[in-house]
Amino acid sequence: MQKLTGLMAAVLLGGTVSAQQKEAALYQAQDLTAENMFSQNIEGPNFDKEGNLYVVNFQKDGTIGKINTKDGSGQVFITLPDSSVANSVVFNSQGNMYLPDFIGHNVLEVNMRTKKVSVYMHSAQFSQPNDLCINRKDQLFASDPNWKAQTGQLWRIDKGGKPVLLEKDMGTINGIALSPDEKTLYINESVQRKIWKYDVDDAGNVHNKRLFAQFPDFGFDGMKCDKAGNLYAARWGKGVIAILSPDGKLQREVPLKGKQCSNLVFGGKDKKTVYVTLQDRKCVEMFRVPVAGK
Repeated sequence: MQKLTGLMAAVLLGGTVSAQQKEAALYQAQDLTAENMFSQNIEGPNFDKEGNLYVVNFQKDGTIGKINTKDGSGQVFITLPDSSVANSVVFNSQGNMYLPDFIGHNVLEVNMRTKKVSVYMHSAQFSQPNDLCINRKDQLFASDPNWKAQTGQLWRIDKGGKPVLLEKDMGTINGIALSPDEKTLYINESVQRKIWKYDVDDAGNVHNKRLFAQFPDFGFDGMKCDKAGNLYAARWGKGVIAILSPDGKLQREVPLKGKQCSNLVFGGKDKKTVYVTLQDRKCVEMFRVPVAGK
């Protein structure tokens, strides 16, 4: 019989589980889905109010997959029209799904009951809408990078699909996230390896831009906050999720099996499981954390 180690030994042999052993059970990445279940553009995991997980580009580009978090199986929920390809998934207070479509320069809206896909917002000024976050007022914030020029724009999209350009002439803007109180907006620049933070007023305007964190290597992709205000950032190419405190200090890096981590979301009944999309492995990994997600 193999030796029992750590947490398993303590549980099976009736012993007590130390704080150190509990800590060791956290931050350990494991697979949710099989490899190669998605296209290389796997991105944007998110949960609806019923706890269903959706991930973009299931099996091929242009689809939204619905993933079973119990066994890792999946099915196509919708196929997008007009060769559209989504990069992110968010839901508004009514349960509608919103998708940045970088092919059509749109933000798409999906009626979850009828599965009808419509254009919520289109702009010829869009370069390549990439990631979204949403506040309690159903205002969307969108990152809009121009990868070739290594520049980017920040948008707010008000209810009804009204676009407001908040800032231009940024770096290669990518991941975007709101703090739990929605008074701080975080945005990263992948090529420049910087994370910026803005103050957000009641109308959804941003001001007081300042540098939150900067790294010397690798890239950035999606970001999310936990309830304590810690920021989880996908370090694309390094294969870790960096966890930063609200004052920008690096708390830890969670190693993943794959290297090209593109986005993440908190889920599970207690919202203490982090689900991560991996573009090199074309699958979803997951790990447990002690603080629930926003």
